[in-house]
Amino acid sequence: MSSWSRVWRLSSAERWSLAQALALLPLTALALRVVGFRRWQAALARLAPTGAAPAGKDEGAEARAVARVVEAAARRGPCRATCLPRSLTLWWLLRRRGIGAELRIGVRKEAGRFEAHAWVELRGAVLNDGHDVYLRFTAFDRALLPAGVAL
Repeated sequence: MSSWSRVWRLSSAERWSLAQALALLPLTALALRVVGFRRWQAALARLAPTGAAPAGKDEGAEARAVARVVEAAARRGPCRATCLPRSLTLWWLLRRRGIGAELRIGVRKEAGRFEAHAWVELRGAVLNDGHDVYLRFTAFDRALLPAGVAL
């Protein structure tokens, strides 16, 4: 099945999420290099303050659908983003929907090299990585949020 036929099979909300992810992934990759993680995350948080999700909304299903769309945009779009731009993009798209997901960072030392990894969780469930991410990386104790920003 061609990529375009898959896109047209998406719901209009999923296509909109895909368009946003395709735009935000390269912007985030660039912004991380130019202004840094903390300042870019704070800017994203100001653009999408988390409010209460609409009543009756299945946050988990919606969050997983948005995570799939961001992953598709990262794999097939013009910007082959690493875990941090992918996770920041997903985190922001979920905040815009009133879903208070958490950005998580983990670290490990592999073959003498220090490595870090980013992912997004909703109520302890990993959205954009395998459930074994905690076996591969030691996560910081708390989710990363810019100063003065609430979940």
